[in-house]
Amino acid sequence: MSPTFAQLGVPESIGRALAQRGINEPFEIQSAVLADALAGYDICGRAPTGSGKTLAFGIPLVANVDRAVPHEPRALVLAPTRELADQIKTEVQSFAGSIRVAVVYGGVGYDAQRRALRRGVDILVACPGRLEDLIDQREVSLSAVDRVVIDEADRMADMGFIPAVRRLLDQTAPEPQTMLFSATLDGDVASLTRDYQYRPVRCEVGEETPDVVAADHVFWNVANNERTEVTADVVSASGSAIVFCRTRHGCDRLARRLDRMGLQTAAIHGGRSQNQRTRALEAFAAGRVQALIATDVAARGIHVEGVDAVIHYDAPADHKTYLHRSGRTARAGKGGVVVSLVQPDQVKELRQMQRELDIQQPVTDVDLSAVRRLDGGVDRAVAPAVRAEKKRQPAADSRPRRTGPKPRGSAPKPRPRKSQRPGAKNQSRRRRNNNRRPRPANTRKQTLAKTGT
Repeated sequence: MSPTFAQLGVPESIGRALAQRGINEPFEIQSAVLADALAGYDICGRAPTGSGKTLAFGIPLVANVDRAVPHEPRALVLAPTRELADQIKTEVQSFAGSIRVAVVYGGVGYDAQRRALRRGVDILVACPGRLEDLIDQREVSLSAVDRVVIDEADRMADMGFIPAVRRLLDQTAPEPQTMLFSATLDGDVASLTRDYQYRPVRCEVGEETPDVVAADHVFWNVANNERTEVTADVVSASGSAIVFCRTRHGCDRLARRLDRMGLQTAAIHGGRSQNQRTRALEAFAAGRVQALIATDVAARGIHVEGVDAVIHYDAPADHKTYLHRSGRTARAGKGGVVVSLVQPDQVKELRQMQRELDIQQPVTDVDLSAVRRLDGGVDRAVAPAVRAEKKRQPAADSRPRRTGPKPRGSAPKPRPRKSQRPGAKNQSRRRRNNNRRPRPANTRKQTLAKTGT
Protein backbone atom coordinates (compact mmCIF):
# COMPACT_ATOMS: atom_id res chain seq x y z
CA MET A 1 0.00 0.00 0.00
CA SER A 2 1.47 3.33 -1.04
CA PRO A 3 1.95 6.05 1.60
CA THR A 4 -0.31 9.05 1.76
CA PHE A 5 0.84 12.61 1.15
CA ALA A 6 0.62 13.27 4.89
CA GLN A 7 2.80 10.25 5.68
CA LEU A 8 5.43 11.58 3.26
CA GLY A 9 5.58 14.84 5.20
CA VAL A 10 3.49 17.04 2.90
CA PRO A 11 2.07 20.02 4.82
CA GLU A 12 -1.64 19.85 5.55
CA SER A 13 -2.43 23.03 3.60
CA ILE A 14 -0.88 21.58 0.43
CA GLY A 15 -2.65 18.26 0.99
CA ARG A 16 -6.00 20.05 1.20
CA ALA A 17 -5.32 21.98 -2.00
CA LEU A 18 -4.46 18.75 -3.81
CA ALA A 19 -7.54 16.98 -2.46
CA GLN A 20 -9.76 19.78 -3.79
CA ARG A 21 -8.41 18.88 -7.25
CA GLY A 22 -9.10 15.18 -6.68
CA ILE A 23 -5.44 14.29 -6.06
CA ASN A 24 -5.52 12.05 -2.98
CA GLU A 25 -2.77 9.50 -3.52
CA PRO A 26 0.81 10.08 -4.65
CA PHE A 27 2.18 8.58 -7.86
CA GLU A 28 5.25 6.34 -7.66
CA ILE A 29 7.75 9.11 -8.41
CA GLN A 30 6.14 11.27 -5.72
CA SER A 31 6.29 8.44 -3.18
CA ALA A 32 9.94 7.87 -4.03
CA VAL A 33 11.05 11.51 -3.93
CA LEU A 34 8.92 13.62 -1.59
CA ALA A 35 10.28 12.67 1.84
CA ASP A 36 13.92 13.18 0.82
CA ALA A 37 13.19 16.34 -1.18
CA LEU A 38 11.27 17.85 1.74
CA ALA A 39 14.26 17.02 3.97
CA GLY A 40 16.51 19.06 1.70
CA TYR A 41 18.50 16.39 -0.12
CA ASP A 42 19.61 16.72 -3.72
CA ILE A 43 17.50 14.53 -6.02
CA CYS A 44 18.46 12.84 -9.29
CA GLY A 45 15.32 11.31 -10.77
CA ARG A 46 14.70 9.29 -13.90
CA ALA A 47 11.03 9.12 -14.75
CA PRO A 48 8.81 9.09 -17.83
CA THR A 49 6.80 12.09 -18.89
CA GLY A 50 3.33 12.14 -17.37
CA SER A 51 4.46 10.32 -14.21
CA GLY A 52 3.83 13.19 -11.80
CA LYS A 53 7.24 14.85 -11.62
CA THR A 54 5.83 18.37 -11.26
CA LEU A 55 4.26 17.56 -7.91
CA ALA A 56 7.38 15.63 -6.89
CA PHE A 57 9.50 18.78 -7.06
CA GLY A 58 6.76 21.42 -6.74
CA ILE A 59 5.53 20.34 -3.31
CA PRO A 60 9.01 20.61 -1.67
CA LEU A 61 9.55 24.01 -3.28
CA VAL A 62 6.27 25.40 -1.99
CA ALA A 63 6.75 23.83 1.46
CA ASN A 64 10.31 25.07 2.01
CA VAL A 65 10.90 28.21 -0.06
CA ASP A 66 11.70 31.45 1.75
CA ARG A 67 10.13 34.81 1.01
CA ALA A 68 11.85 36.71 -1.78
CA VAL A 69 12.64 40.38 -2.16
CA PRO A 70 12.08 42.15 -5.51
CA HIS A 71 14.32 40.96 -8.35
CA GLU A 72 15.78 38.08 -6.25
CA PRO A 73 13.77 34.84 -6.40
CA ARG A 74 14.53 32.12 -3.86
CA ALA A 75 13.70 29.04 -5.98
CA LEU A 76 14.28 28.41 -9.69
CA VAL A 77 12.75 25.83 -12.04
CA LEU A 78 14.40 25.52 -15.46
CA ALA A 79 12.36 24.03 -18.33
CA PRO A 80 13.29 23.55 -22.01
CA THR A 81 10.11 24.84 -23.68
CA ARG A 82 7.61 27.66 -23.22
CA GLU A 83 4.67 25.29 -22.98
CA LEU A 84 6.29 23.16 -20.28
CA ALA A 85 7.32 26.23 -18.29
CA ASP A 86 3.77 27.60 -18.43
CA GLN A 87 2.37 24.23 -17.44
CA ILE A 88 4.70 23.94 -14.42
CA LYS A 89 3.79 27.43 -13.24
CA THR A 90 0.05 26.69 -13.49
CA GLU A 91 0.42 23.36 -11.67
CA VAL A 92 2.54 24.73 -8.82
CA GLN A 93 0.38 27.83 -8.41
CA SER A 94 -2.69 25.62 -7.88
CA PHE A 95 -1.46 24.60 -4.43
CA ALA A 96 1.04 27.40 -3.66
CA GLY A 97 -1.28 29.49 -1.49
CA SER A 98 0.51 32.74 -0.63
CA ILE A 99 3.76 31.65 -2.30
CA ARG A 100 4.37 33.83 -5.36
CA VAL A 101 5.03 31.89 -8.58
CA ALA A 102 5.91 33.48 -11.93
CA VAL A 103 7.12 32.27 -15.32
CA VAL A 104 9.47 33.84 -17.88
CA TYR A 105 10.06 32.65 -21.45
CA GLY A 106 10.62 34.05 -24.90
CA GLY A 107 8.11 34.70 -27.65
CA VAL A 108 6.14 37.22 -25.59
CA GLY A 109 6.77 40.76 -24.37
CA TYR A 110 9.01 41.63 -21.45
CA ASP A 111 6.73 44.06 -19.60
CA ALA A 112 4.56 41.61 -17.64
CA GLN A 113 7.58 39.52 -16.69
CA ARG A 114 9.50 42.59 -15.49
CA ARG A 115 6.53 43.73 -13.39
CA ALA A 116 6.31 40.35 -11.68
CA LEU A 117 10.02 40.35 -10.87
CA ARG A 118 9.82 43.87 -9.46
CA ARG A 119 6.96 42.86 -7.16
CA GLY A 120 8.92 39.85 -5.95
CA VAL A 121 8.80 36.17 -6.99
CA ASP A 122 9.39 33.32 -4.56
CA ILE A 123 9.45 30.53 -7.19
CA LEU A 124 10.55 31.47 -10.69
CA VAL A 125 9.88 29.06 -13.58
CA ALA A 126 12.00 29.92 -16.61
CA CYS A 127 13.35 28.95 -19.99
CA PRO A 128 17.13 29.52 -20.09
CA GLY A 129 17.25 32.00 -22.98
CA ARG A 130 14.76 34.54 -21.64
CA LEU A 131 16.15 34.22 -18.12
CA GLU A 132 19.65 35.12 -19.34
CA ASP A 133 18.19 38.10 -21.21
CA LEU A 134 16.53 39.37 -18.02
CA ILE A 135 19.74 38.86 -16.05
CA ASP A 136 21.65 40.89 -18.64
CA GLN A 137 19.03 43.63 -18.27
CA ARG A 138 19.52 43.51 -14.46
CA GLU A 139 15.87 42.69 -13.93
CA VAL A 140 16.67 39.54 -11.95
CA SER A 141 19.54 38.14 -9.88
CA LEU A 142 19.98 34.48 -8.96
CA SER A 143 22.31 35.15 -6.04
CA ALA A 144 19.59 34.31 -3.48
CA VAL A 145 18.36 31.11 -5.20
CA ASP A 146 18.97 28.21 -2.84
CA ARG A 147 16.62 25.67 -4.43
CA VAL A 148 16.93 24.67 -8.09
CA VAL A 149 14.98 22.24 -10.28
CA ILE A 150 16.13 21.16 -13.74
CA ASP A 151 13.18 19.52 -15.48
CA GLU A 152 13.46 17.45 -18.67
CA ALA A 153 17.25 17.67 -18.47
CA ASP A 154 17.76 15.32 -21.43
CA ARG A 155 15.57 17.56 -23.57
CA MET A 156 17.71 20.50 -22.43
CA ALA A 157 20.71 18.61 -23.77
CA ASP A 158 18.96 17.78 -27.06
CA MET A 159 18.14 21.46 -27.59
CA GLY A 160 21.67 22.65 -26.80
CA PHE A 161 20.76 24.38 -23.51
CA ILE A 162 23.32 22.71 -21.26
CA PRO A 163 25.91 25.56 -21.52
CA ALA A 164 23.19 28.07 -20.57
CA VAL A 165 22.03 25.85 -17.71
CA ARG A 166 25.59 25.74 -16.37
CA ARG A 167 25.94 29.51 -16.59
CA LEU A 168 22.71 29.94 -14.65
CA LEU A 169 23.64 27.40 -11.98
CA ASP A 170 26.96 29.20 -11.53
CA GLN A 171 25.04 32.31 -10.45
CA THR A 172 22.94 30.72 -7.71
CA ALA A 173 23.67 30.79 -3.97
CA PRO A 174 26.45 28.47 -2.72
CA GLU A 175 25.37 24.85 -2.52
CA PRO A 176 21.65 25.07 -3.35
CA GLN A 177 19.42 22.06 -3.05
CA THR A 178 19.32 20.77 -6.64
CA MET A 179 16.62 18.46 -8.03
CA LEU A 180 17.19 17.10 -11.53
CA PHE A 181 14.63 15.07 -13.48
CA SER A 182 15.18 13.42 -16.83
CA ALA A 183 14.06 10.47 -18.93
CA THR A 184 17.74 9.46 -19.26
CA LEU A 185 20.64 10.06 -16.90
CA ASP A 186 23.67 9.67 -19.14
CA GLY A 187 25.86 12.00 -21.23
CA ASP A 188 25.43 15.71 -20.50
CA VAL A 189 22.81 14.95 -17.86
CA ALA A 190 25.31 12.82 -15.94
CA SER A 191 27.82 15.69 -16.08
CA LEU A 192 25.30 18.04 -14.47
CA THR A 193 24.77 15.57 -11.67
CA ARG A 194 28.51 15.16 -11.20
CA ASP A 195 29.30 18.88 -11.14
CA TYR A 196 26.25 20.45 -9.47
CA GLN A 197 24.81 17.89 -7.05
CA TYR A 198 26.11 16.68 -3.71
CA ARG A 199 25.57 12.95 -3.20
CA PRO A 200 22.02 13.04 -4.62
CA VAL A 201 19.33 10.57 -3.73
CA ARG A 202 18.83 8.70 -6.99
CA CYS A 203 15.31 7.55 -7.83
CA GLU A 204 14.32 5.65 -10.96
CA VAL A 205 10.73 5.07 -11.98
CA GLY A 206 9.52 3.04 -14.95
CA GLU A 207 11.37 1.41 -17.80
CA GLU A 208 14.50 2.56 -19.61
CA THR A 209 12.27 3.55 -22.55
CA PRO A 210 9.42 4.89 -20.43
CA ASP A 211 7.66 7.12 -22.90
CA VAL A 212 6.27 4.25 -24.95
CA VAL A 213 5.82 1.20 -22.74
CA ALA A 214 2.08 1.67 -22.21
CA ALA A 215 1.03 2.44 -25.79
CA ASP A 216 0.06 0.16 -28.66
CA HIS A 217 2.28 0.75 -31.69
CA VAL A 218 1.13 0.16 -35.25
CA PHE A 219 3.00 0.80 -38.48
CA TRP A 220 0.92 1.15 -41.64
CA ASN A 221 2.07 1.07 -45.23
CA VAL A 222 0.53 4.25 -46.67
CA ALA A 223 1.29 5.98 -49.96
CA ASN A 224 2.11 9.67 -49.82
CA ASN A 225 -1.15 10.76 -51.45
CA GLU A 226 -3.22 8.69 -49.00
CA ARG A 227 -1.75 10.01 -45.75
CA THR A 228 -4.25 12.85 -45.22
CA GLU A 229 -7.28 10.60 -45.63
CA VAL A 230 -5.84 7.94 -43.32
CA THR A 231 -5.00 10.61 -40.75
CA ALA A 232 -8.59 11.87 -40.85
CA ASP A 233 -9.85 8.31 -40.31
CA VAL A 234 -7.59 7.81 -37.29
CA VAL A 235 -8.61 11.13 -35.71
CA SER A 236 -12.30 10.34 -36.23
CA ALA A 237 -11.91 6.84 -34.82
CA SER A 238 -9.81 7.76 -31.80
CA GLY A 239 -11.54 10.93 -30.62
CA SER A 240 -8.44 12.99 -29.90
CA ALA A 241 -5.01 12.88 -31.49
CA ILE A 242 -1.74 14.73 -31.85
CA VAL A 243 -0.39 14.59 -35.40
CA PHE A 244 3.32 15.25 -35.94
CA CYS A 245 4.69 16.84 -39.08
CA ARG A 246 8.27 17.68 -39.96
CA THR A 247 7.86 21.35 -40.92
CA ARG A 248 5.78 24.38 -40.00
CA HIS A 249 4.43 24.61 -43.54
CA GLY A 250 3.46 20.95 -43.40
CA CYS A 251 1.54 21.52 -40.17
CA ASP A 252 -0.45 24.43 -41.57
CA ARG A 253 -1.17 22.62 -44.84
CA LEU A 254 -2.38 19.44 -43.10
CA ALA A 255 -4.53 21.45 -40.68
CA ARG A 256 -6.26 23.19 -43.59
CA ARG A 257 -6.89 19.87 -45.36
CA LEU A 258 -8.35 18.24 -42.26
CA ASP A 259 -10.52 21.30 -41.60
CA ARG A 260 -11.95 20.96 -45.11
CA MET A 261 -12.77 17.33 -44.28
CA GLY A 262 -14.90 18.44 -41.32
CA LEU A 263 -12.45 17.97 -38.44
CA GLN A 264 -11.67 20.60 -35.85
CA THR A 265 -7.90 21.11 -35.77
CA ALA A 266 -5.28 23.54 -34.49
CA ALA A 267 -1.66 23.90 -35.55
CA ILE A 268 1.18 24.46 -33.10
CA HIS A 269 4.77 25.15 -34.13
CA GLY A 270 7.61 27.61 -33.73
CA GLY A 271 6.11 30.00 -36.28
CA ARG A 272 3.07 30.65 -34.10
CA SER A 273 3.12 33.29 -31.38
CA GLN A 274 3.06 32.16 -27.78
CA ASN A 275 -0.54 33.32 -27.41
CA GLN A 276 -1.57 31.31 -30.48
CA ARG A 277 0.20 28.22 -29.15
CA THR A 278 -1.38 28.62 -25.73
CA ARG A 279 -4.87 29.02 -27.20
CA ALA A 280 -4.37 25.93 -29.38
CA LEU A 281 -3.33 23.82 -26.38
CA GLU A 282 -6.23 25.09 -24.29
CA ALA A 283 -8.73 24.34 -27.06
CA PHE A 284 -7.31 20.85 -27.49
CA ALA A 285 -7.31 20.14 -23.75
CA ALA A 286 -10.93 21.38 -23.50
CA GLY A 287 -12.08 19.12 -26.35
CA ARG A 288 -12.99 21.93 -28.73
CA VAL A 289 -10.28 20.67 -31.09
CA GLN A 290 -10.04 17.02 -32.15
CA ALA A 291 -6.50 17.08 -33.50
CA LEU A 292 -3.43 19.09 -32.63
CA ILE A 293 -1.11 19.33 -35.65
CA ALA A 294 2.40 19.89 -34.34
CA THR A 295 6.07 19.98 -35.13
CA ASP A 296 8.52 18.53 -32.64
CA VAL A 297 8.29 21.70 -30.55
CA ALA A 298 5.35 19.96 -28.82
CA ALA A 299 6.95 16.53 -28.64
CA ARG A 300 8.16 16.77 -25.07
CA GLY A 301 6.96 18.12 -21.78
CA ILE A 302 3.34 18.92 -22.72
CA HIS A 303 0.77 17.08 -20.65
CA VAL A 304 -2.76 16.99 -22.03
CA GLU A 305 -5.16 14.58 -20.38
CA GLY A 306 -6.78 11.89 -22.48
CA VAL A 307 -4.82 11.97 -25.75
CA ASP A 308 -6.04 8.79 -27.43
CA ALA A 309 -3.62 8.64 -30.34
CA VAL A 310 -0.35 9.97 -31.65
CA ILE A 311 0.11 9.96 -35.43
CA HIS A 312 3.52 10.18 -37.07
CA TYR A 313 2.37 11.82 -40.30
CA ASP A 314 6.00 12.52 -41.19
CA ALA A 315 8.60 10.02 -40.04
CA PRO A 316 10.56 11.06 -36.93
CA ALA A 317 14.19 12.01 -37.42
CA ASP A 318 15.47 9.29 -35.08
CA HIS A 319 14.42 6.91 -32.32
CA LYS A 320 14.67 9.63 -29.64
CA THR A 321 12.23 11.81 -31.55
CA TYR A 322 9.90 8.82 -31.86
CA LEU A 323 10.01 8.38 -28.09
CA HIS A 324 9.38 12.05 -27.40
CA ARG A 325 6.46 12.27 -29.79
CA SER A 326 4.90 8.98 -28.71
CA GLY A 327 5.03 9.98 -25.07
CA ARG A 328 2.07 12.34 -25.59
CA THR A 329 -0.30 9.36 -25.27
CA ALA A 330 -0.50 6.49 -22.77
CA ARG A 331 0.44 8.76 -19.88
CA ALA A 332 0.03 8.24 -16.15
CA GLY A 333 -1.07 4.62 -16.45
CA LYS A 334 -3.58 5.15 -19.26
CA GLY A 335 -3.54 3.50 -22.67
CA GLY A 336 -3.23 4.88 -26.16
CA VAL A 337 -2.15 4.06 -29.69
CA VAL A 338 0.79 5.31 -31.74
CA VAL A 339 0.26 5.21 -35.51
CA SER A 340 3.17 5.56 -37.94
CA LEU A 341 2.35 6.23 -41.60
CA VAL A 342 5.18 4.50 -43.44
CA GLN A 343 5.84 5.21 -47.10
CA PRO A 344 7.42 2.43 -49.18
CA ASP A 345 10.84 4.08 -49.37
CA GLN A 346 10.99 4.52 -45.58
CA VAL A 347 10.86 0.87 -44.55
CA LYS A 348 14.63 0.40 -44.26
CA GLU A 349 15.05 3.40 -41.94
CA LEU A 350 12.03 2.25 -39.95
CA ARG A 351 13.58 -1.18 -39.33
CA GLN A 352 16.71 0.44 -37.94
CA MET A 353 14.66 2.65 -35.63
CA GLN A 354 12.62 -0.32 -34.43
CA ARG A 355 15.79 -2.21 -33.53
CA GLU A 356 17.00 0.75 -31.46
CA LEU A 357 13.61 0.93 -29.71
CA ASP A 358 13.22 -2.85 -29.36
CA ILE A 359 9.79 -2.67 -31.00
CA GLN A 360 9.05 -5.71 -33.15
CA GLN A 361 5.84 -4.67 -34.89
CA PRO A 362 5.42 -5.48 -38.60
CA VAL A 363 4.44 -2.95 -41.25
CA THR A 364 0.87 -3.81 -42.23
CA ASP A 365 -1.98 -2.44 -44.28
CA VAL A 366 -4.24 0.14 -42.63
CA ASP A 367 -6.37 -1.46 -39.90
CA LEU A 368 -8.52 0.99 -37.97
CA SER A 369 -9.63 -1.65 -35.47
CA ALA A 370 -6.46 -0.90 -33.49
CA VAL A 371 -7.75 2.64 -33.04
CA ARG A 372 -11.49 2.03 -32.75
CA ARG A 373 -11.07 -0.19 -29.73
CA LEU A 374 -10.03 2.91 -27.78
CA ASP A 375 -13.52 4.33 -28.34
CA GLY A 376 -16.99 3.25 -27.32
CA GLY A 377 -16.22 2.27 -23.74
CA VAL A 378 -13.87 -0.59 -24.52
CA ASP A 379 -11.21 -0.91 -21.84
CA ARG A 380 -7.85 0.47 -22.77
CA ALA A 381 -4.62 -1.37 -22.29
CA VAL A 382 -3.32 -0.93 -18.78
CA ALA A 383 0.29 0.11 -18.40
CA PRO A 384 2.65 -2.20 -16.56
CA ALA A 385 3.07 -1.33 -12.92
CA VAL A 386 5.50 1.50 -12.56
CA ARG A 387 8.49 0.60 -10.45
CA ALA A 388 10.32 2.97 -8.19
CA GLU A 389 13.84 1.69 -7.69
CA LYS A 390 16.34 3.20 -5.28
CA LYS A 391 19.90 2.25 -6.22
CA ARG A 392 21.55 -0.13 -3.79
CA GLN A 393 25.20 -0.54 -2.92
CA PRO A 394 26.21 -3.71 -1.05
CA ALA A 395 28.55 -3.45 1.90
CA ALA A 396 31.60 -5.65 2.28
CA ASP A 397 29.58 -8.36 4.06
CA SER A 398 27.10 -8.50 1.08
CA ARG A 399 24.26 -7.16 3.20
CA PRO A 400 22.58 -3.95 2.08
CA ARG A 401 24.34 -0.95 3.62
CA ARG A 402 22.43 2.30 3.78
CA THR A 403 24.52 5.31 2.82
CA GLY A 404 21.66 7.73 2.27
CA PRO A 405 19.35 9.68 4.54
CA LYS A 406 17.86 8.09 7.65
CA PRO A 407 14.75 5.90 7.25
CA ARG A 408 11.68 7.96 6.55
CA GLY A 409 10.15 6.96 9.88
CA SER A 410 12.82 8.88 11.76
CA ALA A 411 13.41 12.59 12.06
CA PRO A 412 14.98 13.95 8.86
CA LYS A 413 18.68 14.61 9.04
CA PRO A 414 19.52 18.25 8.22
CA ARG A 415 21.20 18.56 4.85
CA PRO A 416 24.94 19.03 5.49
CA ARG A 417 26.20 22.40 4.37
CA LYS A 418 29.43 22.95 2.60
CA SER A 419 31.49 23.66 5.73
CA GLN A 420 30.38 20.35 7.26
CA ARG A 421 31.32 18.12 4.33
CA PRO A 422 34.45 15.96 4.37
CA GLY A 423 37.37 17.81 2.87
CA ALA A 424 35.27 20.87 2.17
CA LYS A 425 37.30 23.38 4.15
CA ASN A 426 38.81 26.08 2.00
CA GLN A 427 37.31 24.51 -1.11
CA SER A 428 34.84 26.27 -3.42
CA ARG A 429 32.17 24.45 -5.39
CA ARG A 430 32.67 23.98 -9.07
CA ARG A 431 31.27 27.11 -10.56
CA ARG A 432 33.49 29.27 -12.74
CA ASN A 433 36.56 27.05 -12.72
CA ASN A 434 37.47 23.41 -13.03
CA ASN A 435 37.77 22.66 -9.31
CA ARG A 436 35.36 19.96 -8.22
CA ARG A 437 33.77 19.67 -4.87
CA PRO A 438 35.40 17.05 -2.63
CA ARG A 439 33.74 13.71 -2.13
CA PRO A 440 33.95 11.41 0.90
CA ALA A 441 37.03 9.22 0.59
CA ASN A 442 35.07 5.98 0.81
CA THR A 443 32.46 6.90 -1.80
CA ARG A 444 33.23 5.69 -5.32
CA LYS A 445 29.93 6.83 -6.79
CA GLN A 446 28.33 10.14 -6.02
CA THR A 447 24.84 8.63 -6.34
CA LEU A 448 23.39 7.70 -2.96
CA ALA A 449 22.62 4.02 -2.47
CA LYS A 450 19.31 3.36 -0.84
CA THR A 451 17.88 0.14 0.52
CA GLY A 452 14.35 0.36 -0.71
CA THR A 453 11.33 2.46 -1.35
